[in-house]
Amino acid sequence: MFDRLSSLVIALTLVAVAAIFAGLAGGDALTITLLAAAGAAAAAIVHAAVPGAPPDFDGGTGAPEPEAPPPSLLRHPDFARWADQEREPLIGTADNVVTIANDAAVRLLGRHIVGADIRTAIRHPAATEGLAAADGASPPSPIDLVDFPRSGQRWTLRIAELSGGDRIIFLSDRSAIDAADRMRSDFVANASHELRTPLAAILGYVETLHDLTGETDVPTRRRFLSIIEREARRMQQLVIDLLSISRVEADRFRRPTTPVDLAAIVRTTIAQLQDSEEARPKDIVALPGDTAVPVLGDEAQLAQLVHNIISNALKYGRAGTPVTVELIPEEGRVRLLVSDEGDGIAPDHLPRLTERFYRVDEARSRSVGGTGLGLAIVKHIAERHRGQLDIASEPGKGTRVSVVFPLAA
Repeated sequence: MFDRLSSLVIALTLVAVAAIFAGLAGGDALTITLLAAAGAAAAAIVHAAVPGAPPDFDGGTGAPEPEAPPPSLLRHPDFARWADQEREPLIGTADNVVTIANDAAVRLLGRHIVGADIRTAIRHPAATEGLAAADGASPPSPIDLVDFPRSGQRWTLRIAELSGGDRIIFLSDRSAIDAADRMRSDFVANASHELRTPLAAILGYVETLHDLTGETDVPTRRRFLSIIEREARRMQQLVIDLLSISRVEADRFRRPTTPVDLAAIVRTTIAQLQDSEEARPKDIVALPGDTAVPVLGDEAQLAQLVHNIISNALKYGRAGTPVTVELIPEEGRVRLLVSDEGDGIAPDHLPRLTERFYRVDEARSRSVGGTGLGLAIVKHIAERHRGQLDIASEPGKGTRVSVVFPLAA
């Protein structure tokens, strides 16, 4: 396509060429004039017919045409598809109105939030204040939503500013992390308390021993030394249990692959308890059976599990009553069952028995040498071996602790 100037030059050139050829052909002056006039008219028609170049400016005012606004990310179909694949709540807003909410956000806040103002959709004072203060000039800091959406939970809100007043709101659940932090803090505090109590007793009796003199203080000295020995052994057992639970937790994601005989482990552990200085060794009634019970497991950890369950039954059962240890075969599984005829445990205590340092009766637990970690270790060992721990008790009648293990194929 030629512009008007090029078309005019070409047309005039053709007219001149036509006139020259007419003259060479011997035409008279009238013929040449008519040809020239026709060529000029043709040039004028061509000049009028050919469109001109598009103007660079709008209306000749010199102002550039306004640029079209960029397309909104929130309205792109792929964005909605990606948002629904996110596991955590994600909300898109345009001028503070919710235009898109993924499935996680709908489950958390309800489907009614789409079309609502984001400051009312997330009903939390910190969210309202943070969303109102965000100006888009700088990346806003995460906003903590304490007790949201229910008491005891905590979420964080992050804002991503887009062009055209659009925003993407991200919500993250921090409740589990806070619970883990509290558990860690409680563990350190409880461990420190458990170690400090016997240590204070040891130091107190040692200071008293330094002041004792003469033969008349020999019985007192022996009594104090026995107390020191008992408290030191208690500290030693606490350190052993702390190391045990640390090792079990470190291995909890590694499933055992070595076949072991659970019946042999039970028989060996019972024999060790009966030969030890544990109270009531003769009260153990062993019914493990004579056949092998193959399971995939860590022999040392399974022995510790059996030892802890039987020891608890011996400590808290009534003297002179049997502590029965059974291995009951089930379809594709085997159940280790330890039952006693003690005072039993109230129902409200049962869900917390496997918590670290939790005791139903602290005074009695310390008097029998308990550290509060025995059943916590049992729980972790059972979970590592894909076992199911169950504790059933009836006040005044006794307690039954069972762990069901899958048999080795």
